[in-house]
Amino acid sequence: MRQHPLRLALALVLGAVATLPAQAQQSAKPVKQPDAPAASSTTAAKVASQADDAVDLDDIRNFTRVYHIVQQAYVEKLDNKTIMKAAISGMLQNLDPHSEYLDKDGLAELDEDTTGQYGGLGIEVLQVDGSLKIVAPIDDTPASRAGIKPGDIILKVDGMVVDGQNIDDAFKKLRGDPGSKITLTILHEKSDKPIDMPLVRERINVTSVKVRQLEPGYVYIRLSQFQEDTSTDLDKKLSDYIKKYGAPKGAVLDLRSNPGGLLTSAVGVADTFLNSGGIVSTKGRLPDANLNFDAHPGDLLNGAPMVLLVDNGTASAAEIVSGALKDNHRALIMGRRTFGKGVVQTVLPLDQDHAVKITTARYYTPNGTSIQAEGIKPDIALADLAVSKGDTGPSLIGSEAELRNHLANEKTDADDAKTVTTDDDGKLALEDYALSQALNVLKGLSLVRK
Repeated sequence: MRQHPLRLALALVLGAVATLPAQAQQSAKPVKQPDAPAASSTTAAKVASQADDAVDLDDIRNFTRVYHIVQQAYVEKLDNKTIMKAAISGMLQNLDPHSEYLDKDGLAELDEDTTGQYGGLGIEVLQVDGSLKIVAPIDDTPASRAGIKPGDIILKVDGMVVDGQNIDDAFKKLRGDPGSKITLTILHEKSDKPIDMPLVRERINVTSVKVRQLEPGYVYIRLSQFQEDTSTDLDKKLSDYIKKYGAPKGAVLDLRSNPGGLLTSAVGVADTFLNSGGIVSTKGRLPDANLNFDAHPGDLLNGAPMVLLVDNGTASAAEIVSGALKDNHRALIMGRRTFGKGVVQTVLPLDQDHAVKITTARYYTPNGTSIQAEGIKPDIALADLAVSKGDTGPSLIGSEAELRNHLANEKTDADDAKTVTTDDDGKLALEDYALSQALNVLKGLSLVRK
């Protein structure tokens, strides 16, 4: 993901396909829209032609004067393209953190993030006051394995201090050839001591959907981001799971540290668990920005209870799914308040190699709530905690079954006896405290449903 001047393509944004101006369609390829609702007929040329406020001539003169001053007096000689790109980028940068000017490289990165394949570290970052803040590390990548967490700040990249002047260069360094090395100086959230993290870039091939059995009757569904195939992949993997294990009693949907992705995928994922009701609506000034998305009959879990795990790295498309399931009373939300990105961007192509990504709408949960800068408050709050096994003294006798000559339970066969004397010592809680709590709540919901 990239916020201006970063190219954080499709990390905190949603997307679809933009239609190019008629004169450019012959030579240019369609461009992915990072936040646009469904396919859009809006183009840069069309929007510009509908402008209802003429630019003041004095403003044009001032812009020209400043342009020539930079051209003639700036300490280093700059070519016209560099100055003009900086002018356009600066204009968009001052609108909001998500609008930006995309050149050929930016459009390529946009497409890479949509498919989940690129060379880098697997982190989604946001520009905040001249620094790079981690929105979320992607599962099974160098960043997540190194212990980078949502809310962390990148202070240095290979010894270069990150500031407002070089933040674009700092972002570019995060990507590179697989096997190449990089050192990040990280300041963890709620820490005052920076640490150096040597990392090796990899070919990031993000599999966005993972489905597994937590224990008999309960399924775990992990979505790491919303790519082009996430919705269809979820339907397939969940259907295969049900064929193998039968209909589950309940499900945990894990959207923690999910930075977002495509709107169409978010709508599809929410629709997988809903039989009816609204999913999301978008409102903006352009006609194409005003849309409503509703669920269709066909809940794959057939109404089985759901617990949805979220945290401060749950953003954008992931918040759309969270809001849809919460407002429709389809899932209980557990964890931390979500990131709070409730605006929509559209990519408007300028030509084959350049485009403007600009905020065109806000989105609203089915109850008509905007989560912009607020996030989604969980139904059950969980702090970011970890469980460790406490020191205990030796126990000579732990149960009746350990006593010599104890009587066996007349209803227990040999296999059951093995189960009775086996204890996982809270293994799930040690591995993932939040997930263990979600499973406990899910079991309670399943009992109530009987």
